[in-house]
Amino acid sequence: MSENSIDKEEISGEELTEQNRIRIEKLNDLKSQGKSPYLITKFPVNKSALEIHENFETLENNDVTVAGRITSWRDMGKANFIDVRDHSDRIQVYVKINDIGEDAFNEFKKWDLGDIVGIKGFVFKTKRGEISIHAKELVLLSKSLFPLPEKWHGLRDKEERYRKRYLDLIANPEIKNTFITRSKILSEIRRYLDELGYIEMETPVLHTLEIGASARPFVTHHNALDINMYLRIETELYLKKLIVGGFSKVYEVGRIFRNEGMDSTHNPEFTTVEMYESYTDYFGMMDLIEDMYKTITKNICKNDTIVYRDTEINIGKKWERLTMIEAVKKYSGLNYKDWENDETAREVAKSKNVKVESNATKGDVLIALFEEFVEKELIQPTFIYDYPVENSPLAKRKPDDSSFTERFEYFIYGWEFGNAFSELNDPIDQRERFIKQVEKRRKDGANAELDEDFLTALEYGLPPTGGLGFGVDRLVMLLTDSASIRDVLLFPTMRPIQPSS
Repeated sequence: MSENSIDKEEISGEELTEQNRIRIEKLNDLKSQGKSPYLITKFPVNKSALEIHENFETLENNDVTVAGRITSWRDMGKANFIDVRDHSDRIQVYVKINDIGEDAFNEFKKWDLGDIVGIKGFVFKTKRGEISIHAKELVLLSKSLFPLPEKWHGLRDKEERYRKRYLDLIANPEIKNTFITRSKILSEIRRYLDELGYIEMETPVLHTLEIGASARPFVTHHNALDINMYLRIETELYLKKLIVGGFSKVYEVGRIFRNEGMDSTHNPEFTTVEMYESYTDYFGMMDLIEDMYKTITKNICKNDTIVYRDTEINIGKKWERLTMIEAVKKYSGLNYKDWENDETAREVAKSKNVKVESNATKGDVLIALFEEFVEKELIQPTFIYDYPVENSPLAKRKPDDSSFTERFEYFIYGWEFGNAFSELNDPIDQRERFIKQVEKRRKDGANAELDEDFLTALEYGLPPTGGLGFGVDRLVMLLTDSASIRDVLLFPTMRPIQPSS
């Protein structure tokens, strides 16, 4: 075997087929002739397939250069038709022996589906009316050592599609549209906030503390400092420190990591947008997010109404607003205001077969009833506000009822999409809540600690502030009619394939 040849048994961890072996032999033959396609570093593309289709009238009979992957082949002897797909679309290429020469044609006939090629030729239309390129020169730019999946009929197995997204994009090119839309949604979010005077910030991904929130973090170790560090579970506390420091409106599009389960709407690594604005409250954030969703939906979907999983959802109408007490009464018939004390509330939960802790408070029971009876009913966009203090450690208490906080979440299709507060800026109250939260986390086995640096920042003074965070992935799912979060993540988290023994 020559120095530059490829060992058929060592190119991949996957089992090789006879097709693989034949393709490897072809590559070794090219290398032995000094014609390795991998030595080519540049090809002067000047038109995309889509540009040629859209501008045929002006490009007809003009020379163009394109490049892409061979996706189909029709062999007609001394004249062949191949389909080449680039980033934009598919284009048919007519290859004739008399036009490119016998030697080049014979080399061309050794190529395979999946190979990446460059074509120089002129634009024309076939007798059947298909816009095509009449090749004058072809160049092999990269050799595909594996055949395309299922002979170009598509990659069917979902697990395989998620694991090998590159194959999914080749075999199912329409999948690209989801991720193009995702990129546009992120651009729309940034444009909307930037126009309101918000400034995009970047805060640390690695934290030195396992803070007292309920989510479980991923743990790593910093060798130089010899300390454990934690991948962030939110961007909130750093952004609020910036408000303390004098910024008025800040936001971050941030990657978040939570060491928890996976399902159709949860992945351990996901993207959120968090924003904070001084001198406003949760109602100000409510108005902002409603208008943002309406604007993004209109710009992306060109309509106020969308269809998700065969359900029509009207984003453009006025969103319903209910307190949690009102929502539970509406959908379960139970009235929080009728409960005399915590024990009475627990009896109400028991009567409805809703499990709560033996020491559950009235607020705990209200939350449990909301999760049981209300969430699934919130199909059209709905704000639920005024949450019990028990599950809102960073929200300001309501001035007229300290058992509740100025917090809201908004729901669409029965899912929670975002969470917002009038931010707690009382450092004494915040310390007391953090202490309770840390104690609870430690009882559950976590190594939680007080974030003294954040508490110190509050002691210098946080102005009245409205804050809001929402998940980008669920918004993309909604606007692309995608059933699973894995469909809107290019590379979702997957269990590694165990090597065969």
